[in-house]
Amino acid sequence: MALLDPADRAARGLATEAEVTARPSNTPATLLEESWRDFVFAEVWTRPGLPRRPRFLVAIASAVTCGLENSQIDDFVRGALTTQALSLAELREAALHLAVYAGWGNGGKLDRAVTRVADELGLPPATVPPVCPEPWDPAVRSQRGHDEFAQVMTFPPGPPSTPYLEGINNFVFGEMWCRRGLDEPSRRWITLVGVCESGAEIPIRSHIHAAMASGNCSPEEMREFCLQYGTHAGWPKASRIQSVVLEMTDKVAKGLPWHG
Repeated sequence: MALLDPADRAARGLATEAEVTARPSNTPATLLEESWRDFVFAEVWTRPGLPRRPRFLVAIASAVTCGLENSQIDDFVRGALTTQALSLAELREAALHLAVYAGWGNGGKLDRAVTRVADELGLPPATVPPVCPEPWDPAVRSQRGHDEFAQVMTFPPGPPSTPYLEGINNFVFGEMWCRRGLDEPSRRWITLVGVCESGAEIPIRSHIHAAMASGNCSPEEMREFCLQYGTHAGWPKASRIQSVVLEMTDKVAKGLPWHG
């Protein structure tokens, strides 16, 4: 049986860390730092089942919502920009999207990280359209939200009968999901981190189902998501998410809805 060389793994981890963070890799000083080099960077980030763009989105959103230090958030933002996995404009859109699914405080935390890194790299301000630049017809926005919800979630919404549901229909789907500065699959990964961190059963189940039923995310990518998410959120949270992913993979394959 072939043996794996720890020195090779360490070298791969240092090289991957340098690429992912766009800074010189750090020689570990503690056992925990060794695990970042030898497992998170050397093994997880080099797996082929999830492309770099979604890995960056999951890592950035998870770093913000799971309490990583500002320097670690900055590392992933810098890496995404430097490798051109994401543009500055896309990261501004990502901050808005994260605000919806993880709270405006977390969205602001990401937005500030993007500003810090953009200043560090000397980037000019991103050109992004305003949230809503012109007067609108409330009925048109409501219908747009209804239609966007049906496309994104793969089932029609109910009537917006409460202020909360009006907010989902009018802003979340009527304005934010309609923005084309960030593609739909990318929005999925940010959404998944937000709903997974929420611990809310219905959003977790419905969004995991919709991610695959829409064709935005493959079952293989969703399984890899659980591992990438677990490195930030911890194995207990990721274990719960994996069980839902496996259940919803079966439902999607059989053409069944997420509930029932």
